Amino acid sequence: MILSGSEIRRQMDFGNIIISDFDQSRLGPNSYNLRLAPELMVYKEAILDPRQENRTATATIPDSGLVLQPGHLYLARTMEYTETHNFVPMLEGRSSVGRFGVFVHVAAGFGDVGFAGNWTLELSCIHPIRIYPGMEICQIYYHTILGDVQDEYHGKYQNSLNVVASRLYQELNYTEEP
Repeated sequence: MILSGSEIRRQMDFGNIIISDFDQSRLGPNSYNLRLAPELMVYKEAILDPRQENRTATATIPDSGLVLQPGHLYLARTMEYTETHNFVPMLEGRSSVGRFGVFVHVAAGFGDVGFAGNWTLELSCIHPIRIYPGMEICQIYYHTILGDVQDEYHGKYQNSLNVVASRLYQELNYTEEP
């Protein structure tokens, strides 16, 4: 089941959901709108290799905006820090943004119980579009969880406050054959 907006607010009072900095005007019927931070990251490699840490470059989105180009992946982050206990946080693009052909995640809209940090967004578009810092780009919503939570998330992205590139290489423990 998905929490209603009023239940999201109520769970914040219990400390199960933390949204910093919370603004009541961004609370919807069953979600909360998150804003785009001004930092942006792109990969510098022509071919990405999940077995290694790939080089990146960062940029600041100016107040006048930045045009995203189709066929490119841009890593960004939410301005808001969130923390979730006893619920599963999920992230989706807002329909108003999606109607411009902007995707806010490629495949990582699913959070874990206990995740704390700013969300890294995987932005891509099908048509050139100008984005602006502070625009409400996505929404977070919360699912109830059935059963006891045995352990909360403590993974490689926990407590991220900045844009974070893939850390899959930390999982891939390949050994060379002699």
